[in-house]
Amino acid sequence: MQIASTGGRRLVHAALAAKKLAVETGRTVTRKELSAAARDAEKALALRPAQRLVLSELVACWGEQEWEKLLVWPSNDHLASRTGLNERSIRRILAQLTELKLIVPKDSPNGKRFAIRDLAGTITDAYGFDLTPVYARRGEWVAMLAEQKVLREIRKRAYDEVTVARRATEEAISALVEHFPAVDRSELESRYNELLSRTPARSTAELPVGLMQAWQDLRNTIEEVFYQTGNGGLRVIHKETYNGSPSEPCTKGFPKKAEAVLSNERPAEHLSPTLIIEACPAINDYGRPIRDIADIVGAGRYLRASLGAHESAWNEAVADIGPVGAAVAVLYVLQLYEDDVSSGSSRIKNPGGYFRALVRMIKAGKLNLEVELLAMRRRRMS
Repeated sequence: MQIASTGGRRLVHAALAAKKLAVETGRTVTRKELSAAARDAEKALALRPAQRLVLSELVACWGEQEWEKLLVWPSNDHLASRTGLNERSIRRILAQLTELKLIVPKDSPNGKRFAIRDLAGTITDAYGFDLTPVYARRGEWVAMLAEQKVLREIRKRAYDEVTVARRATEEAISALVEHFPAVDRSELESRYNELLSRTPARSTAELPVGLMQAWQDLRNTIEEVFYQTGNGGLRVIHKETYNGSPSEPCTKGFPKKAEAVLSNERPAEHLSPTLIIEACPAINDYGRPIRDIADIVGAGRYLRASLGAHESAWNEAVADIGPVGAAVAVLYVLQLYEDDVSSGSSRIKNPGGYFRALVRMIKAGKLNLEVELLAMRRRRMS
């Protein structure tokens, strides 16, 4: 059976559901409390600016009466004048707020909105809109906001992980280009460009499923290629950009002060080649016998590239802690990095940066390299 429209407001399920909500008996809701609940609702439901504006004006009309329902009765003309919206937009937004269970229309027989007064002129009731759902659902708004905060934090962490993996991937590619230009990088760079095109801007969208893992996998793959090309298991000889004669000392080209181990820079009793070899077996990648401290300096300068550290980092270390200290620092960090990779911990993300930081700590007196080597040897022998 079809019934002709009466011209009144259409019945919607949301209005009936919201109508069942009520304020506690004997409770007078202040405009400040209602406004706070409305702001939470706006954020929890992500209302559009026009919707927020109309809801705010409805809340401003609340007179703090001691009623069970929070009734307001502003006309569309009043709302239009206050918000700057036209009447058609006002009607549409009021219908949307009803669908969201924020307001409940209470229509009069003639469709007008007005207050009902007793003989003394006191307002006892009204026809208009009931804002009770905005206040009665305040616990729901708080829960929704808390959940949204958790989701935002999870999303932020996911984007942070992607950013870290992306930057590490770029650093690994750059290291391959710098130290091993002959390595075929076409497939790795193709995967990198493909992932880069799939990665959205941080503020625009959720991360596609599996993207974070794909970045981490690519990072691990490129770092493993760099590691294996350098030495890891394949025993590939490092390709150095050094074209001098093999018979020339490794310190040729250094500043005058760093060409030899000075008398006042002789190692302490514990900082001996034997200790360094036992604590740092990674020195075997040097491929030459270690007989004295000069060989230690040569090994440190040669293996500096294995850390992905620029030559400027070596020069800075030599200037700050001397050639012996710089060489031992290289070997110490290289051993830490190899142990880290072997254990699968992956705590050292940038061994070149780790080397720079270690040198500065040694210079500042915050770290004793001899003590660290002794501890490393004890761990290796235990």
